[in-house]
Order: sequence, then structure tokens, then C-alpha cells
Amino acid sequence: MADDVTTSELIRRCRSGDGQARDLLFTRYRQYLWLLAQGQLGGKLRARCDPSDLVQQTLLEAFRDFAGFTGEHEAELLAWLRQILAHNLYNEARHQAAQRRDVARDISLGEVQKGLDRSSVNLGGCLPADISTPSRVASDREAAVQLADTLAQLPKDYQKVLMLRIFEGLSAEEVAQRMGRKAGAIRMLQLRALTALRELMKEPRME
Repeated sequence: MADDVTTSELIRRCRSGDGQARDLLFTRYRQYLWLLAQGQLGGKLRARCDPSDLVQQTLLEAFRDFAGFTGEHEAELLAWLRQILAHNLYNEARHQAAQRRDVARDISLGEVQKGLDRSSVNLGGCLPADISTPSRVASDREAAVQLADTLAQLPKDYQKVLMLRIFEGLSAEEVAQRMGRKAGAIRMLQLRALTALRELMKEPRME
């Protein structure tokens, strides 16, 4: 099955019992969920929790509970996946807080859900304004998902600087401390990363 099948079509095939469509549907959003989880984990919690594990748990639960999903479009699916991820993040934060009270402050499930929704909007807003999607299927997809998929193709240092500077909104000086570089070097790295991102977004998708 080709990767350029629309999400709505994959959802329809899943409901008809197509296991291959279900595998492809959930694999398609792994990077998107990973970025959201990475953005929501606090520094102390991140040191004790791998966002990849949370994403894997979220996708397993989504696979298990798909019969309860009633939407038909990508936006509805993303909202449902964020809801599952929010529960997993919330439970992990509570577990860590119970183990050691300084790991995470007390938060509500609603706060986690709002944080994920806000991060998704922010991620979609990071899509370069001068990029036009080259295929109909790409244009049907949420901007946040497109950007998450494209970021995954960049070198790791490019991914990190864009996530910290744009997605998490840190200053060049703060990012320099995180990455062990000078602020001027971070600004140059960000420029190169944005250039690479734009080039990837302009590449035609293989049909």
C-alpha cells in the first residue's frame, strides 16, 4: 500500500478490517506524536522518561481501541491520538511525582491536554510560509504532521536547534547552553537548518 493514500481512505479501510491500512495509519503519526511528547516533557521528567516509550504506548492503545474512534478525517484522528498521549503523559508525571516529589509539579489532565493541543498548533505554525505542498495528498494533511515528517529527515543537530528555537521558543543563548555551543553558532545552525527544511519541503513527493 502506497504512503500517499489519504488519511480518510486509510480510516475507511481500517473499519473494513484492513490490517495493513491500520499499521500504516498509526505509523504515519509516530514522529508527530514524538515531537509533541518531547515538547511537553519537563527537563527533570525527560531525564527519566523516554518520549519514544510514551509514543509506543499511545499507538498500542490506539490500535487496541480503534473501534471506539468515530471520526473520519485526519484532524479528528490527531485530536484522538493527542487525547491518548495526554493520558499517558499525565500518568507518567503522576508516577514520577509519587516516586520523588521534586520531579514534576502537580498538574491536571486538562493542563496536559491543552499543552499538547497548543504544541500541535505551534508546530503547524512553524511551517515555512513560502512552501507550497507539491501534491494533493500532501495538501490534505495537517501542517503539523507535514512538518514533523520533514524534520525527521534532517540531521539531528538541525532537528534539535529548530525544536528548541522555534517549537519550544528558547533564546539562542538558552539553546547554546543546551547544545554546548556559542549563541552565534546556534543562530548560524538555525539558518542552515531552515534552509535545509525549505529545500526538503519543496521536493516533489514520489508517486
